[in-house]
Amino acid sequence: MTINIKRIYEEATDADGTRILVDRLWPRGISKEKAQLAYWAKNISPSNELRKWYQHDPTKWDEFRQRYYAEIESNPDALAELKDHLKADAVTFLYSSKETRLNNAVALKAFIENSL
Repeated sequence: MTINIKRIYEEATDADGTRILVDRLWPRGISKEKAQLAYWAKNISPSNELRKWYQHDPTKWDEFRQRYYAEIESNPDALAELKDHLKADAVTFLYSSKETRLNNAVALKAFIENSL
């Protein structure tokens, strides 16, 4: 299995494989048809409190990941549900942030890859 990361505002392609939205909030201006999701993993996304605290501040990235990983580990049902959708050869985690390097999809991908 390969996990890719992509902004949900980019065009869907066959290479995306299983498309999973990993944001708690639905992205602005995206219809369900355009999203072409297999699964919306809002229960495994960062809590509203963590999201608001982080605000994509690069100086908080390491602390954000630690807090986010703690949230994931405290929610084994949501993690198991996500893993049920990771059986395809290709999976794409979709996010809406303009920040392309330091976002929850990047952190979640690293968490999943380290736990498999």
